[in-house]
Amino acid sequence: MRVIRKYANRRLYDTSQSRYVTLEDIRQLIIEREDFRVEDSKTGDDLTRHILLQIITEQENREAEGTSSPMFSNKVLQQLIRFYGDSMQSSMGGYLEQSVSAFMEQQKILRQQMQQAMRSNPMQATTPMEVMRKIAEQNLLLWKTFSGQNLHRPAANEGDDQPSRSDD
Repeated sequence: MRVIRKYANRRLYDTSQSRYVTLEDIRQLIIEREDFRVEDSKTGDDLTRHILLQIITEQENREAEGTSSPMFSNKVLQQLIRFYGDSMQSSMGGYLEQSVSAFMEQQKILRQQMQQAMRSNPMQATTPMEVMRKIAEQNLLLWKTFSGQNLHRPAANEGDDQPSRSDD
């Protein structure tokens, strides 16, 4: 596991490569699925989560520069904030983790199936659409399963922030 040390001057030092790195360098480690740990240079405290949140914030703020669109809308961020301190906070973390993992697995399968379809018959446009339809059905089933567990019971004043159900 790669160890990155964070110094008081906010600089990050990669001990395995003996060089200073940026948040973008750490983002690249994540993309390459390289295990790492960010620690405080004096105390050895684990700062990895703090750095990951910084990277997310930086990526979300790129929308202001017009280089990408945000992943989290204001509404989604507000809904997430409501879970802090709620009795379901720990369940929400697990739910989000499972949802993102399932989404990533579906994306992997979609890419593989689209590549296979393009190799076998590049002119057949219905195959990728059929794959996307199946994934949408799987996502709907996943959401219905989790919504059936009542992860979030809105307060009376929160009704306007609830997502609309497409199956009503």
